[in-house]
Formats: sequence, structure tokens, C-alpha cells
Amino acid sequence: MPEGDTVLQTAKRLHSALAGRVLTMSDLRVPRFATADLTGRAVLDCSARGKHLLTRIEGGLTLHSHLRMDGAWRVYAPGERWRGGPGHQIRAVLGNEAHTAVGYRLPVLELLRTRDEEQAVGHLGPDLLGPDWDADTALRNLLGDPARPLGEALLDQRNLTGIGNIYKAELCFLARATPWLPVGELPAPTAALLVTTARQLLDANRDRPHRVTTVGARPRTALDRGPRTRRPSENLWVYGRTRRPCLRCGTPIREAEQDGRPAYWCPRCQTGPTPT
Repeated sequence: MPEGDTVLQTAKRLHSALAGRVLTMSDLRVPRFATADLTGRAVLDCSARGKHLLTRIEGGLTLHSHLRMDGAWRVYAPGERWRGGPGHQIRAVLGNEAHTAVGYRLPVLELLRTRDEEQAVGHLGPDLLGPDWDADTALRNLLGDPARPLGEALLDQRNLTGIGNIYKAELCFLARATPWLPVGELPAPTAALLVTTARQLLDANRDRPHRVTTVGARPRTALDRGPRTRRPSENLWVYGRTRRPCLRCGTPIREAEQDGRPAYWCPRCQTGPTPT
């Protein structure tokens, strides 16, 4: 699932394939920009801002895309078969003499002036993997609505950007709080450590092919207390582990819906409200 670390990896792949080269192929398969032709322009940079991708192109243009739940960019060599999905799912094609980048199932794709990028990403909070990261600002944002459930506050990209549903579940577990606990009820030290741990987790996984939040992902922090009964083969504490034993206490992990997405928690290790 694309989250901040995955999007950063995608940006790096696109930058390596496209930056510094002139486009010889350009095809934006969305009605608003279907007639835009970027061929003959050089790609200057590909970067991530939270879960947003910004491909900057010669002439003051930026191609802005967002992967959301199942979007993807794939990079292919000349003559290589495109394998990211059926042709009707392709939303963008950018190619040069060495590589072709194909965007599949992109729910957001727009071409804008580089000077207007803030219209697309200016609302975002501090980027957990970006140069603008500021833990104090992120913490203030997170606690700005004390009555808001913790899980919802973590997913709100206006508070801090880069966290998706997987990291939401894992961070709530490490904070020993259910996703429904009002964020203002977190003890102040735990709230501060939660922000720090979020940064640690995404940074530890920024270059990993498979996301890991348990064994070997990061140094032990004050949020990660208690006996360690987890197995090295288990990469995540609670996400996607419904009815399987908690890696810390052995209690079956539970699942319920929160704001239209599945939420996971251990009923013994995590305290706070839960759905009836």
C-alpha cells in the first residue's frame, strides 16, 4: 500500500529514469490534459511530498500525481513488456531513449505550473521524510483537536504527511492506544514519542523493498516496551493480522472499521474506546 516511504521510493525510481533526459514520448490519458504534449522537454526532477509525486519538467511545468490506494508508476526498458495492468488502467506515459515510465490507476493526475505547486501540496503538514520535517509543528497539529480519534488524526495529512493506514495501525499499537482514543487523552510524553517514532519507522523503511515495523526496523524506543515474543518472520505488529496472536501478548488481534478503512488493535496491549 503506498505510504510515505513507498512514494519516496517511487520518486527515486522516476528520478533515476527520467531526470536529465529529454522526453521522446508523452501521453496523459485524462480528459483535461489529453492534448498536452511534453515531448522535447527535459525532466528536471522527480520528488515526493508526503504521498504526492511531483515531476518537474522544463518550461516551468509540474506533473502532479497521487497513488492513493492502488496507483503505481512502473519503469520499463526499451522493448520491455508493460506489466502493471491492462491498458485501460494506464493514465500517463513519459518516455525517453532509455526508459519509459507508465502510471497505472492514478486517481490524481494534473499538469500545473511549477510556481503553482502549493495549490496541490500547500495544505500538507510537515513531511515525515522531507527536508521540512518539524516534530514540534507536527505534534501541535496532531493535538490541535483533542477530541479527535487518534487514528483519524494520524491519517490527516494536514497534521503530518506520509502516514497511511498501515503506519496508523502500527503507531497506535506502539503507543498502546486504540485508534479510537481521543488524541488529547494521550499522555504528553507518549504523544511526543509517537511523532518521533513515526519519523523513525518511515525513515527505517525508506529503502526497504518490504515494509518492517518490528524486527530490525529501528532501534528500540520508549514506545516499544514489554516482553518481546515476536518472531523475526513477522514484519508488522497488528496490521492485517486479524484473529492472529499479538506478537507481544498472544491475544488475538481484532479488526473494525474506522472512517471507511479497516483498523487493527490488540485488546490487551492497547487501551481506549473500541467499537461496540
